[in-house]
Amino acid sequence: QVQLVESGGGLVQAGGSLRLSCAASERTASNYAMGWFRQAPGEERKFVAATNWSGDNTYYADSVKGRFTISRDNAKNTVYLQMNSLKPEDTAIYYCAADRTSWRGVVPGTGAYEYAYWGQGTQVTVSS
Repeated sequence: QVQLVESGGGLVQAGGSLRLSCAASERTASNYAMGWFRQAPGEERKFVAATNWSGDNTYYADSVKGRFTISRDNAKNTVYLQMNSLKPEDTAIYYCAADRTSWRGVVPGTGAYEYAYWGQGTQVTVSS
């Protein structure tokens, strides 16, 4: 059972930046695809970004392309989400997730149903 712990959320003004981190408890997570999802109040959880196990392939939701960057450091069992040019509509709880079925796969999944392990979430609030 992989445990994921997110950090780095907070309150920021529109146009600002934040970097989220997600630390995995098990080294095996370095072989999984990892994703970031977010959930705003009253809305369903939505895909934000994903990376395959090596970091060579990354995917982004259209709403964050060009502003967010997902990366990973497998030596530290950590995945990051660099968020720039933040907008009020980016306000949400951000969740990190791991897909154990994607062992050293090429293409990471973009559906929440594909991810078995989830962190507790970190709040990101962007003020206008």
